[in-house]
Amino acid sequence: MKKIGVLHPGEMGISMAVSAQNNGHQVYWVSEGRSQKTKNRTEKHGLTDLTSLGKLCQTCDAILSICPPDAAENVANQVIEQGFKGLYLDANAISPQRARMIGSKMESTGIQFVDGGIIGGPAWEPKSTWLYLSGKDASGIGNYFSKGPLETKVIGTEIGKASALKMCYAAYSKGTTALLCAILGAAESLGVREELYGQWDMDESGFSEQVNQRVARVTAKAWRFEGEMKEIAATFQEAGMPSGFHEAAADIYHRILGFKDAEQTPKIKDILQTLLTK
Repeated sequence: MKKIGVLHPGEMGISMAVSAQNNGHQVYWVSEGRSQKTKNRTEKHGLTDLTSLGKLCQTCDAILSICPPDAAENVANQVIEQGFKGLYLDANAISPQRARMIGSKMESTGIQFVDGGIIGGPAWEPKSTWLYLSGKDASGIGNYFSKGPLETKVIGTEIGKASALKMCYAAYSKGTTALLCAILGAAESLGVREELYGQWDMDESGFSEQVNQRVARVTAKAWRFEGEMKEIAATFQEAGMPSGFHEAAADIYHRILGFKDAEQTPKIKDILQTLLTK
């Protein structure tokens, strides 16, 4: 049995914690500075609260970092400052160059760093969510989840490879949703949204409703996706590809991030109004 810390157990992190528990591991978290919603989530699934990052770093054999992309480096630095010496998984949606930078810093202090990229939603069903891993210690992390439902796959020993796969995959899946948001916003502004729906539905029956649902659903995650689009833009630039599309996608998500804590899925007219209010 390993002692595993999760920073921080949001919807994705808690599902990973449960997969680790399924393999007989003890999972810990830190309540300091976290919301009541997070506390309720961890209590429901039996995570042990160590109250402070220092205690978590002293207790755990491994730490999993699952946080918004813009917080990844800060979380890693805090772990370094606490003198942690175990296995560290960065499973955040960051560019491969940022993964390499964080990994180099951590490895210089004696931490075993593993690069991770998650594709899929919270892992509650088998074959639905994949954690891709890279780095010389990647197999050690993969063994923590062997009984699922989180699926894992080691794709190499090179730090940054797992993050690169995540960036390329999300460039399409989340990038195209941002494009659909922009298309609807433009059509609304130009007074041709209903006509566009009509043409879409002639091309593919029910497509306009699929678009509306996709745009409405993404509002709850836009606050995270803004940063992810910036990481993808940086990834594309590093790879010699234009970065402008995903920089624009970040702007689209920024415009609708205010729907984060909405009690109900917002109506399309309210989303479009928000998109068109700069």
